[in-house]
Amino acid sequence: MSGGELPMRKLEIDTWERKEIFAFMSALSDPFYTVCFNVDVTSVYEYTHRKKLSFYYALIYLATQAINEVPAFLNDIKDGEVVVLDRRSPSFCDLREGSEAFYIVDMLMENDMDGFCRRAKEKSLAQTSFYPKDKPEDEAWIYFSCLPWIDLTCVTNERDFDPDDTVPRISWGKYVPRDGRKKLNLSIEVNHRFIDGFHIGQFGQRLAEKIALLG
Repeated sequence: MSGGELPMRKLEIDTWERKEIFAFMSALSDPFYTVCFNVDVTSVYEYTHRKKLSFYYALIYLATQAINEVPAFLNDIKDGEVVVLDRRSPSFCDLREGSEAFYIVDMLMENDMDGFCRRAKEKSLAQTSFYPKDKPEDEAWIYFSCLPWIDLTCVTNERDFDPDDTVPRISWGKYVPRDGRKKLNLSIEVNHRFIDGFHIGQFGQRLAEKIALLG
């Protein structure tokens, strides 16, 4: 994926299968909810250690790929209209060794995971501000964070409350040994106006498939 204006198309509400669900959820004062589920990341761990890549960046790449393969996650609202995005890109928290102050890094996807991991490391190390000064205004994001110090069970996120906020927020904790495998809990926060449990299930399945391909 490259930069530039983000392609999108208008969604025809009248023929939209979830028209009534969207209307029902749009009347709620708080349409956001969180789901947390377990992910086997053994193959990610082994692949990144073998290739000397960042486990964190690799899982961001795989999760972004999985999100972009589930059409419901590409719905958004622009100028009051529901649109279908061409893609979402990762915006993630990072932390330098010896520091307690995190910062936010934006990335566009590379064609392969190894290239993405190397570029993410370079961009993260080069960044000198908390927030990207050149953040593209027209890009659609997925927000990522990680708490590698604890076996995470669930997490919520800060936000300026906006019912039109469609940005998925994905977090995970440290991987822990279970049944001879390495597993972690992944938390995803979404807008129920667009995303149901069915779609989160699709995301989880796509992610598991992509991880399995590394084995």
